[in-house]
Amino acid sequence: MGQKVALYCRVSTDDQSCERQERDLVAFAQRAGYEVVGIWKDVGSGIKTDRSERKKVMALAQDRRIEGIIVTELTRWGRSTMDLIQTLQQLQAWGVSLKAQTGLDFDLSTPQGKMMASVMAALAEFERDLLSERIRSGLATAKAKGKQIGRRVGQRVKADRLGPKVLELKEQGCTYRQIARKLNISKNTVTDIVKRHRQTESQDAGAF
Repeated sequence: MGQKVALYCRVSTDDQSCERQERDLVAFAQRAGYEVVGIWKDVGSGIKTDRSERKKVMALAQDRRIEGIIVTELTRWGRSTMDLIQTLQQLQAWGVSLKAQTGLDFDLSTPQGKMMASVMAALAEFERDLLSERIRSGLATAKAKGKQIGRRVGQRVKADRLGPKVLELKEQGCTYRQIARKLNISKNTVTDIVKRHRQTESQDAGAF
């Protein structure tokens, strides 16, 4: 038998079908002599993070139950350039290649695969820089228009709600770390609640 592969399909909306992708991938695998262990299909946009079927394919790769993943094109697999690079690095560590019908073969054990990964890594860094630049530009524009940036002063909904419980646990002798773990909040949040409580007590005492 040939190399064990998983076929992965994705469409963007519920009114679309993976039928054409599935048909093309099966035919491609047969011509190449691959052993298809299964077909996984997701429905969701390219930026959707919860791809349950892709996670299953990655789990197969991690368990070394497949040697390759085949997609019709890379946009069906990667949510972004950064996501593509991250998953490629994981697949490389597990010895699994990613193949596209378009002819791109991301087998990072080969010189060609390493070269393509280097190019994609450079593009991912460029994409991160562009995103950071857009965020900074957007914040600057919003600030210039007088819009509130970030959380409003004094707006600590979760901290205010859990404040009494934090103080109660502190009185019982619990450490900040224990309190954070019990209430499922960060240690910094616990510290901030206690600090603000002490400041309030100090101000009240000074008023007399």
